[in-house]
Amino acid sequence: MSLIVKKFGGSSVSDASGIIRVAGIIADDYSEGHDLVVVLSAQGDTTDDLIEKAAEINPFPSRREMDMLLSTGEQASAALMAMALERLGLPVVSLSGRQAGIRTSAEYGSARIEKIDCERIRGELDKRRIVVVAGFQGTARNGDITTLGRGGSDTTAVALAAVLRASLCQKYTDEDGIYTADPRKVPGARRLSEITYDEMMELASLGAQVLHNRSVQMAKRCGVELEVLTSFERKPGTIVKEVTSVEKIKISGVAKDTNTARIAVMGLRDEPGIAFRVFRVLSDARIVVDIILQSIGRGGTKDISFTVARSDLDAAVASLETQRGALGFSELDVSADVAKVSIVGAGMMSASGIATMMFEALCDAKVNINMISTSEIKISVLVDERDADRAVAAIHRKFFEDEG
Repeated sequence: MSLIVKKFGGSSVSDASGIIRVAGIIADDYSEGHDLVVVLSAQGDTTDDLIEKAAEINPFPSRREMDMLLSTGEQASAALMAMALERLGLPVVSLSGRQAGIRTSAEYGSARIEKIDCERIRGELDKRRIVVVAGFQGTARNGDITTLGRGGSDTTAVALAAVLRASLCQKYTDEDGIYTADPRKVPGARRLSEITYDEMMELASLGAQVLHNRSVQMAKRCGVELEVLTSFERKPGTIVKEVTSVEKIKISGVAKDTNTARIAVMGLRDEPGIAFRVFRVLSDARIVVDIILQSIGRGGTKDISFTVARSDLDAAVASLETQRGALGFSELDVSADVAKVSIVGAGMMSASGIATMMFEALCDAKVNINMISTSEIKISVLVDERDADRAVAAIHRKFFEDEG
């Protein structure tokens, strides 16, 4: 049979009953003859609890020691799962990131996987053992434990699926697949049977939290087919792949991102190179900019507005203020009370009137648009944060409910 990599999130293994339930899923696939590599996140709120414990000891711990601490959460999950599988009489071995051969860069807290030595894993699979791997971690060249940052366990699973040439990488979550909108907030949200890598990457980067966009990028690059499904019910989920076989709908989903802030640089000189100088300041500060809008120059000046992650707002403002004299702007207008609402769909490339439908939905809902950004498969608008949920519901209704 085939090799399958299965990744379970913290909510799936949050307690003993969850671990036993997941062990049953693994046992069923093993009984069908599949070779299995299982990647686990830390249980429930374990990572947050460990961060709190660290703060009690040292409010400003080094990144290295935090990686030493946080990596234990996934290792505990892996060991507990192996114990549950042993209880079912199944051959199993749990491995830390280091034991699994995951070599990373040395950026503590945000390391990148450089290579994976699969000799140990392949040897265990040859013995028909289930291999349970602690996600989110690896080892740098100097032997130190590192963690992979946000979405790190997803990345671990996809990377293992790629190097082991697995037939499928499954991610088990609270939701039973990928929806056209957050089903907890939009009652009419529909589950998708398939979605393309590009669509999923856009949705993930725009606030959909089912998959981290870093893992989807790796899956696309390495040709790993993903399935998003739930550990709470035994039913198929959503397949993420290069090309979908279903008839292409206009859009695949609506997403909301509240981790965004707007900065307007006012009264800039209307001259060549001014945009370069503004954004070079932000680039030097390693601040990622998203939506950009430049006004028409009047009276020898112009304004440039853009969005950044809300977590980068203070650093962006500080960087610009230090260069106020060199840039020559009159003032900064800043707002953190905004949200980005987006529609995504490969079908947009061959369909007209998509933007009109989106803007009509927002008009009907009396939601004002502050900024607009478009690409081949995405349209994003910046709105007031208080209007974001209403905007998502109105857009979803226009595309998925009003049209049946």
